[in-house]
Amino acid sequence: MTGFRDLDWARPDTDREARLGLPEVVYGPGKEPAQIAGVVISLLDANTGPVLVTRVEPEVAEAVLAAVPGGVHDPRARLLHWRAAPPGTFTVAVVAAGTSDGPVAAEAAAVAGAIGLVVDAIHDVGVAGIHRLLAVRERIAAADAVICIAGMEGAMPSVVAGLVGSPVIAVPTSVGYGATFEGVTALLAMLSSCAAGITVVNIDSGFGAAMAAHRIARTRS
Repeated sequence: MTGFRDLDWARPDTDREARLGLPEVVYGPGKEPAQIAGVVISLLDANTGPVLVTRVEPEVAEAVLAAVPGGVHDPRARLLHWRAAPPGTFTVAVVAAGTSDGPVAAEAAAVAGAIGLVVDAIHDVGVAGIHRLLAVRERIAAADAVICIAGMEGAMPSVVAGLVGSPVIAVPTSVGYGATFEGVTALLAMLSSCAAGITVVNIDSGFGAAMAAHRIARTRS
């Protein structure tokens, strides 16, 4: 038992579900549709859980779905998935500071939902109008974990982490003008937060945030 399948041009990790609770997730960019389809077929055959492909554009998704029927494409989240997990009991609030952060929030929410987390999506509550955030404080506090998505100066996760006691996963986005340095300013702000214990993932990585929430959820089961 090798734990992977040798396709010559790829080696899908068929044992990942046994180790981590989910099959390997496929990163779409840089792969031909036939390559994505080959990996997806291998993962569907070797595992029982959801199979996901991230960052998939519509024309690629169409070609992959023609080769591997039964999948679902979310164009805003750029996510393809098969065999979505049924909703569990772990809730995650996906909180976006601005509407321009929407594509990253969509990825986080779609991935979280596909892997069985219950999602409460909250949009456009950035700190430039902090009364909007305070108006949904109870919804955020009710979640088992919070994914905070913000660009510009990246201040919102610090505020949220000072208001709720649940785990906060911060996602810097590349939204903003020149001095935001395509998300680097928000990333450094979140890493430097005065609200202790925030988890920070990579710039624009809604996927990474959802997977962090999944790891937290597994500790609750």
